[in-house]
Amino acid sequence: MHARDPSDGFCSYAIAMEHAKAMRHEEALRWFATSAAADASSAYTYFHWARSLEALGRDQEAVHAAREGLRTAMATSDTQAIGELKALLASWGEVA
Repeated sequence: MHARDPSDGFCSYAIAMEHAKAMRHEEALRWFATSAAADASSAYTYFHWARSLEALGRDQEAVHAAREGLRTAMATSDTQAIGELKALLASWGEVA
């Protein structure tokens, strides 16, 4: 699917999620970046990107990704993503 339409942000997101589930976070990061470049309006891309960064111990980058996701969620009025991203940031002791 990705080869047919590399600009499909959801396809890149799905590939990233599979890598993250398999604990291949470095590879997941590459696909999350591809997904965000194709569709910057997906707050959940940033949420899971942040989680992969966290898993790799890249905490400041994780906070940055979560904040970017929160900005995206607010811009698109995605109330569920807003709540989840605020909770993620709070779990790290960060103020949203």
